[in-house]
Order: sequence, then structure tokens, then C-alpha cells
Amino acid sequence: MKRILLPVGGAVLATGLLAASLMGGTAQAADDIAKDPMASNTGEASKIASFWAASNFAALRQATQYTWDSKEVSKKVVSKGAYTPDGRPGSVNPTGQDKAPTVRAQNVNIPRTVGKVFFVDGQGKFRWCSATSVQSQYRNLVATAGHCVYDTDANTDVLDNWVFVPGYYQGKMPWGIYVGKQAFTHYDFDTYEDYDRDYAFVTVYNGILFDGVKQVDAKDYGRFTGPKWSHGGHNYILLSKDAGRLGDAVGGQGIAWNQPTGKTVRTFGYPAAPHPDGNRPYSGVTPKTCYGPTTAKAVGAPWLKIEEHIGLKCAVTPGYDGGPWLIQYNNGRRLGLVNGVTSTFADQDGNDRIDTITSPYFDGETAAVYNAAKSVWSGKIVGPNGELYK
Repeated sequence: MKRILLPVGGAVLATGLLAASLMGGTAQAADDIAKDPMASNTGEASKIASFWAASNFAALRQATQYTWDSKEVSKKVVSKGAYTPDGRPGSVNPTGQDKAPTVRAQNVNIPRTVGKVFFVDGQGKFRWCSATSVQSQYRNLVATAGHCVYDTDANTDVLDNWVFVPGYYQGKMPWGIYVGKQAFTHYDFDTYEDYDRDYAFVTVYNGILFDGVKQVDAKDYGRFTGPKWSHGGHNYILLSKDAGRLGDAVGGQGIAWNQPTGKTVRTFGYPAAPHPDGNRPYSGVTPKTCYGPTTAKAVGAPWLKIEEHIGLKCAVTPGYDGGPWLIQYNNGRRLGLVNGVTSTFADQDGNDRIDTITSPYFDGETAAVYNAAKSVWSGKIVGPNGELYK
């Protein structure tokens, strides 16, 4: 996917390819929800898990954030009028550490729900975005940006080999890897790349924890399904175990829609790209956070068909894409309500440093996409002997 740097009358917006059209209206029909398979069966899921686990997770370490060509400068972005909720405010409560005692902490506690999504883009490059686990019936749902799920470059399919790694920290995967099973996006994003709908919800299989290396004979090596390799005349397999459901392992943030703007939010993600001036303050190996009130006016980019994004003062860079915007965040419990996801980046004062991020406004149509995804079952892919199901 290609990012483009846009001057904003003194502002710059880094985002994905331009959206081609915008469909109006506030009512969400069932056929306005796009449902796209990722790993539709356990065999496909096992291959994806093995792809990332091969050679001691070399592909994960090689992955880079999506970035953009800073020389491609084009249209203007403007601030518009107030937002237009399409119904009453609504929310779904988080789950996980909701019964844990509230504690006072001087530092910001990073939620266990936040992590990276890894995938292969249309050019065959290993990439990542940010994401979070959210509440659902089967505790198996991830929220991120639509452009971190749908391949806008190819405009044909979801991104390949998609996995979620919650709590990713300096290369560590404390709660395992979760392979994406099915993606739910708004039809307008899936079909027209409308960045007012740049959000997605993805169901994931039970997680995989890799449980050590075992030397085996040729017969066991041949019939083992999962990561394996030969070295020095010996055969080795990487044993796995079922990590359980995502929400049981790390909890799930709540979600809110049709909320008033100007609310204070706490955002999280893994920034890594340089600023437009070349300065690169972030490595992408640890999560970062921003805090403050959202804009009172809608942010628009007419040529991108963005009419109602919300903005937040925040000096992070791409790699932060897809990370959650949480209202009512409880620092002790590390839980809140997802009321946005990072979509675009802007330099509002024209000094070649990103100082603002934006998110689609979560309304009733967002809730409809979430509702379509929240009750879809996935299952597990690890067998009783540490093998991955075929």
C-alpha cells in the first residue's frame, strides 16, 4: 500500500491511496457490510502460523511499518463543521480485568489488549500495523484500521498471512500469535476505499504459544504439521500449544459510537516511520501512547472523500495506524471504550513534523460492522500433541 503526504494549508496528511467515492446516508443495510475470508480453515491457518514462526520468527523481525513517499505532495485538507451522529450514543463494556481493583499509577499502563498485526502486502513485503482486542461473544475479535486489513493497492483482496500479536514488546510474544479468520469492513471502504470508513474488525483463531524445540526421527519429522527444520543431520520440530481465546488471554476493550466530540481519549500504537524531515524518534519495537481531547470540528480531505474524521494532537508516525482511541480509559484496569482507530497523520504547523493523527468518526454504521463480527465463532488450530491441524 502506498502512503501519500498531503499539504494541509500548512498541514500534511499521511494516509493510504485515495478513496474513489463516498456513499451517503446513515442507515446501515446488511449488504453494506463487507465480509472477507482470511484463513477460512485450519489448514490455511496452520500454514500462516508456520510462515511467521519459520527460522525462529525471522519474518516477524524483518517486518516494517507501512510508510509513504514524502515527495508526493498534493491536495488540501480542511476543517469542517460539527459531526452528525446517525442515532443515539451507544457502547459495549470491556471485558478482562474489569473486576480487578483500581490502582493509582504515575505512569501510563499499556493495555495487554494492544499489539501488532503482521501481514504481507501486495508487493510481497512483510508489514505491520497496530490493533487491539475488543469484546465479543467468543472473545476472538480484533479492531484495527481498514487499510491494515484490506489490500487497497491490489483492490482485490485482504492482506496475506494476517496475524495479531497482543502485547508485542521488543520482539517478545507473551500471549502468542492469533491467525485472522474473517475480516469485517464497511462496504464503502472495501469497494470504494472511503477513508471515512477506515476501520475493520477481524475474528481470529485461538492463539498459538510455541512451546520449545524437540529433536525427532525422520518418521515423526515427516508427519509433523507445523514449523520444522533439519540441521547437522538432525531433525527438529517446534512444538505448539493452544493459548486459548484472545479475550480470555488479554481481555477485550469495549466499543462506543455516536459519542460527542471533544472527549479526552488515550491512544496506543507502535510508531516507527520517520517524520517528513527525516527525523526518526521511534523504533516500533515498543508501544507508545498519546492523550488529549479530540477536535470539535470534523476533519475533511475532499479528494480522499474524508468528510468526518476526528483529530488529536499527537506527534507519532506511521506504524501507529490501526491503534485504538480509548475513551473512559481506566489506567489501573487498562480498559476503556474504543471510539476510533488511527487512520491518518498530519503536520498542522508546517514544520515537517507530524503533530496530529485522525480517526474515522465511529457512528451507527461502525456499530453495525462490529455487530456483524462480534458473534462469529472461530476455533483452535493446535492439536493435542503440539502439532498444527491440517
